[in-house]
Amino acid sequence: MIEELKKNIETEIDILREISNYSRRFDYADKNEKKLLIEAIISLKNSMKIINNSIPSILTNISIVKKLPIKNEITNLDKIDYKRGASEIRITLKSNDKAKFFKELSISEGLIRRLKARSKIKKEKFEEFKAARGYLKFSNKLFLIRAIKLIKRGYFNSLSSELRKANINILFETYVAMIFSSAFLSFIFSIALSFFLLFFNISSTSPFVTYFNGDYLSRLAYIFWIPLATPIIVFASLYFYPSTEKSSIARKIEQELPFAVIHMSAISGSGIEPSKIFKIIGLNKEYPFLRKEVRKVLNQINLYGYDLVTALTNTSKNTPSSKLAELFSGISTTIHTGGSLQEFFEKRSEGLLVGYRLEREKYTKLAETFMDIYISVIIATPMILMLLLVLISVSMLHVGFSQTQLTILIITLIALINIIFLGFLHLKQPAY
Repeated sequence: MIEELKKNIETEIDILREISNYSRRFDYADKNEKKLLIEAIISLKNSMKIINNSIPSILTNISIVKKLPIKNEITNLDKIDYKRGASEIRITLKSNDKAKFFKELSISEGLIRRLKARSKIKKEKFEEFKAARGYLKFSNKLFLIRAIKLIKRGYFNSLSSELRKANINILFETYVAMIFSSAFLSFIFSIALSFFLLFFNISSTSPFVTYFNGDYLSRLAYIFWIPLATPIIVFASLYFYPSTEKSSIARKIEQELPFAVIHMSAISGSGIEPSKIFKIIGLNKEYPFLRKEVRKVLNQINLYGYDLVTALTNTSKNTPSSKLAELFSGISTTIHTGGSLQEFFEKRSEGLLVGYRLEREKYTKLAETFMDIYISVIIATPMILMLLLVLISVSMLHVGFSQTQLTILIITLIALINIIFLGFLHLKQPAY
């Protein structure tokens, strides 16, 4: 019976290990996952109680003196073998507890499968710098040495800062090489296109491509700008892309910032260690853009070994949002001077909320202005155009278009104005 007691205790240790894992996972789970975790923990605890019930009976059957074997000996204990994952488990239970145990086992196994399925679905993807592949590798072969020489001479310094702030996971030297290779390939393509346009015409009717029989010098003067403008446009687009991406990320961070600071204020009121505040925000999925910047602070602490003040100062220089940089600088100053973080967060959250309200009011007034313009343009103008169309048809005036063509033209014009209004409102609308 000593072996049976040992197996039961080992099984209980495994169950306790599972309960501990689920308890740690509970802090970062969403509402639905928390419900599953609670049910799984309760079921595992019930399984432990059932196993514990058998221990007194096992102990009574343990004796220092070896008993003589009794034929057809009847005990109230049963040995159970079952598979849990990849391992096979053997335990000894009371006979009347077998049904209860299998019921709890069924419940816990079902809940564990659902939790595993959720963890697979919600598994977070972490991006990291990887070896250059595909087009980046091709660009390195062509222009990496040239790019490194130009960088050492002091060129592209501003691009390096913009690239870091835009969170683009490409090495700076590789990105510069990609700019050169893209401009070079676009130049070759534009040369080929210019030669094609020099000797051929393209039309919308069949045949679509025909030979050009006119003056080639005038044709060349008409298309000579293509091989000059194309690589310049490509180079400028790739050079300024990190800046536009940085501005987009900064806008999204500032949309999340007021609510994140309120969250920080609530956490700091509990007297928690300041670095733990950033850990909670960094693991929170409600702030998808802000938590990337917060994780930069955590990386400075956990990977490089900096203290929180130094990590905040370093990260504030590389964050795309000026408001977030001010927040990090303010937190580092408050910690360095021994001030109250809770008071700092409360005052900063008040200021950010005022800005949030002003932004909403500004958009509301803008929407009211555009509503007045929309009513006058979209409602009044079509009525005037329809009256004009009726007058033209009645007076039998010839304006170069048939009545059907004029109707289609007016409908298309109204549709385009609607699209322009909707696009402008979408651009001006704050996302929060």
